[in-house]
Amino acid sequence: MRNLREINLPTNFSSKARPADANRLATELEQNGVVALPSLLTDEQLRGMQHAFAAKLKRLRWNQFDGYQRTEPYRLMVEDVLLLDQGFVDLAIHPLVQEILSRYLGANYELTEAKGWKSLPTKKDFHGWHGDMWYDQNVETQIHREIKLAMYLTDVRSGAFNVIKGTHQQQHPHNLKRAEIKDLPMDRRIELKGPAGTAFLFDTTVIHRQGVPMLEPRQAIFYAYHDPRVRIQDEDVYYNRYHPLLLNAAFLGGLSPEDQRVLGFGNKTNFQPAFTRHEDPPFIYRAYCASLGISLRWEQFCERMTARWRRILGKQPANRY
Repeated sequence: MRNLREINLPTNFSSKARPADANRLATELEQNGVVALPSLLTDEQLRGMQHAFAAKLKRLRWNQFDGYQRTEPYRLMVEDVLLLDQGFVDLAIHPLVQEILSRYLGANYELTEAKGWKSLPTKKDFHGWHGDMWYDQNVETQIHREIKLAMYLTDVRSGAFNVIKGTHQQQHPHNLKRAEIKDLPMDRRIELKGPAGTAFLFDTTVIHRQGVPMLEPRQAIFYAYHDPRVRIQDEDVYYNRYHPLLLNAAFLGGLSPEDQRVLGFGNKTNFQPAFTRHEDPPFIYRAYCASLGISLRWEQFCERMTARWRRILGKQPANRY
């Protein structure tokens, strides 16, 4: 597979999707399970995405404070990135991406998830070799196709995406056990390092992992495309994953009918009315809620006391000299 740094094309390549380029890249994806993409966005688009993404990483999401979510020690999750900046939407429906996906996934695929995260420096192998599980393997005997579009928002020199080329569509995706890892053809291992803006597509059944060690923070986004009619696994139903996309109306001007289809306009297949989390929130959440109530009452008390002192001081007679 080609080195990512060697295939960047002029930025005006992103304005059109040429059939020859789409055919060549789709063929490479079919053969290897992963393909590096040319430059898809302009420097201005990338800067806008980086700025908006960094703003979400300033604080943990809580109450009226927007921000990232955290459910594990080494990653700060940013959900629903299509809300953040025009560039995220432009990337999702980029003409070249659509041309490749239509060849690989057929006519019924949609964008089903759009999120990213900041990976924190660590030497721990917390995200080992695996294929991405998403469909219900208890009822689906077919190995279904799903493609993820990945883009780095920061330069990645360590902890890069690792993939075993050619291991896609051979088995249902799962987390590999030690015995399976020993038999992996490591001579086909690829490490996708690259500067901010590096993008690639991969079949999520291909065996892949986040590299270790992670020596500096890494910011990246991942978009999932698959046929939404395929029954998803119970775990993802439980957590309402692959819910209809959350979109910002400001970014949706000039969409073609095909763009709207890819973004899932009008598709309620995985919509769960009045969805709420089933599990009880942790103790620290309840403690935060209680502390917020105490804080709000204290603020009201201070406001009343301040107003009372102002009234008292205002009624006092002026000093006479």
